[in-house]
Amino acid sequence: MVTSVLVTGGAGFIGSAVCRLLAGQGRRVVNLDSLTYAGNPAAVAMLEGLPNYRFVRGEIGDTALVGQVLREERIGAIMHLAAETHVDRSIDSPAAFVETNVVGTVRLLDAALDYWRSGAADRGFRFHHVSTDEVFGDLPFDSGVFTEDTAYAPSSPYSASKAASDHFVRAWRETYGLPVVLSNCSNNYGPWQFPEKLIPLTILNALEARPLPVYGKGANVRDWLHVEDHARALERVLEQGAIGETYLIGGKAERTNLQVVEAICDLIDARTGESGHRDLITFVTDRPGHDRRYAIDPAKTERELGWSPEETFETGLAATVDWYLANREWWQAIRAGTYTGERLGVR
Repeated sequence: MVTSVLVTGGAGFIGSAVCRLLAGQGRRVVNLDSLTYAGNPAAVAMLEGLPNYRFVRGEIGDTALVGQVLREERIGAIMHLAAETHVDRSIDSPAAFVETNVVGTVRLLDAALDYWRSGAADRGFRFHHVSTDEVFGDLPFDSGVFTEDTAYAPSSPYSASKAASDHFVRAWRETYGLPVVLSNCSNNYGPWQFPEKLIPLTILNALEARPLPVYGKGANVRDWLHVEDHARALERVLEQGAIGETYLIGGKAERTNLQVVEAICDLIDARTGESGHRDLITFVTDRPGHDRRYAIDPAKTERELGWSPEETFETGLAATVDWYLANREWWQAIRAGTYTGERLGVR
């Protein structure tokens, strides 16, 4: 078992779930995060003070800092989750996505390569790059799924930046021999998700009786994966994934965006005793380059790593709604700013 792991972006939505899981298993977890707007110290606050957890505030592109942490902590694996992820933001400010997702990843790879070449790393050292299904572009509404062999065809600046980072990771394997493994996931949801994304945005707007914006006719389809199921899959990739291989991780829970919003409305109706939340649904102009459908075939991950999602979409969504109802103090502080739906959260 890898005993010491550097998690980049460990204060983010998925990264924090990974940190909680690994630290709970007794591993040494070092969380490197620059705490941008979506960084969430509260999501890892329960780990503070544990002898096997350390938080380091810094950039993945700071090769000196990364190298120092790798050597000090005798890191056995890097799980690279730090990234700019919001598609709408990438449309507005693509350069920031290139800087973090591409340039930052290359600098992190350089630091990892220096550490690995120095002989300080354990023999089983690996670099696990966590990516997205959006690198594959989109699918027809009625056929096809993404597999590990699907050609890349990114549609947005965000997905293009992630595609580029995937290619650089593979290049560091082929050119320099760095032991890497990659994973690409479908849409995540669950506790601690920043409320610019579709599911938390819809939950919070519904609770505040605000309009529930849906792009176009709400026909775009996504495969939904609970974040804790994703974290468990990433741990399997970390431990059992073959060097140089890619693993796709999906929830096998395709839903149209409208179906997701309607399901949330019905849950809010049931939880609050106030009916009519579906009446808040508001269709808005579709965004540029909005992919029609994503669908992942996780058969390789299930077959080779013995993983499968534990949550159905129904159980996971109900638990997520309950979490936001129980954690109003956290999200109300964020909502005091500007995250009330001006920019949508639909990948």
